Amino acid sequence: MHRRTFIKNTSIAVAGGALAPGFAVSDPRQVAQNKLPKWKGFNLLDFFSPDPAKGRKATTEEQIKWMADWGFDFVRIPMAYPAYVKFDRSRNITPEEVYQIDEQAVDRIDKLVAAAHKHNIHVSLNLHRAPGYCVNAGFNEPYNLWTDQKALDAFCFHWNMWAKRHKQTSSKRISFDLLNEPSMRADMNDQHSKRSSVPGDVYRKVAIAASEAIRKENPGHLIIADGNDVGTSVIPELADLDIAQSCRGYHPGIISHYKAPWAMKDPDNAPEPKWPGQVGDQYLSRAMLEKFYKPWIELVNKGVGVHCGECGCWNKTPHDVFLAWFNDVLDILSSNGIGFSLWEFAGDFGVLDSRREDVAYEDWHGHKLDRKLLTLLMKY
Repeated sequence: MHRRTFIKNTSIAVAGGALAPGFAVSDPRQVAQNKLPKWKGFNLLDFFSPDPAKGRKATTEEQIKWMADWGFDFVRIPMAYPAYVKFDRSRNITPEEVYQIDEQAVDRIDKLVAAAHKHNIHVSLNLHRAPGYCVNAGFNEPYNLWTDQKALDAFCFHWNMWAKRHKQTSSKRISFDLLNEPSMRADMNDQHSKRSSVPGDVYRKVAIAASEAIRKENPGHLIIADGNDVGTSVIPELADLDIAQSCRGYHPGIISHYKAPWAMKDPDNAPEPKWPGQVGDQYLSRAMLEKFYKPWIELVNKGVGVHCGECGCWNKTPHDVFLAWFNDVLDILSSNGIGFSLWEFAGDFGVLDSRREDVAYEDWHGHKLDRKLLTLLMKY
């Protein structure tokens, strides 16, 4: 599942001292009053690929009903904008073609949104690939979102289009997650090129422009910004804006992305994961998770809404290690009022058809259900 590059450095980039003035130090076990609901649910990857011909099998309404019946109330839909524009796919897209919306493709996305709404599930639309940026390689962008005004103009055009389509939809039912896992990358077409933080003033400029394009249609629209450093770091430069922030549940990567070839330079020689325990040159424990999430908990206490837009574990991590680690992740988030969204519903990270080799799957309407994982998710 070649979906994303993982930041190898598992330490958080924003320390407590670097936070905006007014952040209060809090007890990690304190129950925070989160401005966002404590949604819990899944990422649906129907429109994740920039090439619709290589897209996932469509999520069915029956599957959405299962989610609702199991007590979940949130889905995040990571979208690649090329999946819903018209252009000559035999060559690289041009800046002009970025504006050529394929109405039928957009209608298919909105059909999924409507199915979720039918079952009282909140939908968070996310541009996983936006004009000029994606955490993944595999598609040639005509410009850079962080440096080129034309890319920012197109970014705002796309968000205005989605906001216009959902102008009458309540913020209780829909939110707009601006950009998946921002970072700076020297070569947008090289998955493993060195990454760095997006400068705070640059991220703020992009976020303000997009939020104005969205709220031009409905001032009450709910907007979420993924954390800096591919989702791991709080964005203090956005804390004074009416924009929530989204963290990640992949820390440490040696657990969540064990042997993942897109995430590790030498996956075949990765040290065997344990939780808790000594793994390589570090001791993995709940304490390291509490340190990692402390800035996010402080952000909640400052009055900024926080949600964990992605979390989970690839299928090579031993199942018992995964569940022990994930229980700590979810407990820390939940005890501080922060909801979560598993990457993904069906697939290598999911509760269905994950292809793990050490799970006694339960047959569920022709799918292989990881009942232990589902039970853990339902617990929170």
